[in-house]
Amino acid sequence: MTVQTERPPSGPADVRKADDGGPGRPTPRAASRAGALAPYLLLLPACAATVLLLGWPLLKDVLLSFQNLNMAQLIQHVTEWNGVDNYREVLTGEDFWRVTLRSILFTAANVVLIMVLGTLVGLLLARLGKRMRFTLLLGLVLAWAMPVVAATTVYQWLFAQRFGVVNWVLDKLGWHSMADYSWTSSQMSTFFVVTLLIVWMSIPFVAINLYAATTTIPNELYEAAALDGAGGWRSFTTVTLPFLRPFLYATTFLEIIWVFKAFVQVFTFNGGGPDRLTEILPVYAYVEGVGNQHYGMGAAIAVLTILILLGLTAYYLRIVLKQENEEEAGL
Repeated sequence: MTVQTERPPSGPADVRKADDGGPGRPTPRAASRAGALAPYLLLLPACAATVLLLGWPLLKDVLLSFQNLNMAQLIQHVTEWNGVDNYREVLTGEDFWRVTLRSILFTAANVVLIMVLGTLVGLLLARLGKRMRFTLLLGLVLAWAMPVVAATTVYQWLFAQRFGVVNWVLDKLGWHSMADYSWTSSQMSTFFVVTLLIVWMSIPFVAINLYAATTTIPNELYEAAALDGAGGWRSFTTVTLPFLRPFLYATTFLEIIWVFKAFVQVFTFNGGGPDRLTEILPVYAYVEGVGNQHYGMGAAIAVLTILILLGLTAYYLRIVLKQENEEEAGL
């Protein structure tokens, strides 16, 4: 009586059969290919939504910037291409460069105030007890969550000329000349209120971010610094600041973008007045495009605004990367 034993694979065909894993099962090569494509498939909906919601309007804006589109062409459904005439008119005019400089200075002043005050509030949150921290966090979240138009309306009421709370308080404190002061009558006073509004709405984001970053710092580092005789300032510069630096870089980058395109606060508060002296680039593009019905001109200003913002952010990122490389080389 003979006993049959299972014959081991003896050739390439037998090896392939053994590796196939049976009918209906994916081969290892197909499984690895599917695993490599999985991240791209997961990103596909987000990329499609980005292209649809951002890419297509941006393309339409670029095409519109090369057209002479006013109300007459819009009613007649006529497409009149004029090449780079819109860009030439904008770049050769003094208004665009004046508004650009104003926008950069406005952004710089706001971002500096936001980062300094937001960092201080974030460090304060790390020092407070649980109840006080919860109360302050609740106030910050409420200020952060308030709609921009609603917050601007509140500030219009606070700084109203006749019935504003600020003028009433200043009058009671002895500044009787401020009892009927118009905060929208001059460029500086309007910018002061708008800056106060933007800083007030932006501090919560910076403070909460920085507070979250402080929770990642090990307490052992502070104990070691205290044993070395480090005081409060030295502990901050040698322990806290190195951990917070990446968060500060990222938050500053976001604040530059958000403040530079702060259209709602400026336009809603006073429409870019008085005499268009508080217009920043987004407001300038809207007034020229929609207000004056020069839609091609407004589109050209919008495209130039995007390019300027990209240039500012690229310059900032270059400085950040350079500092990081110097720190790594120093280590």
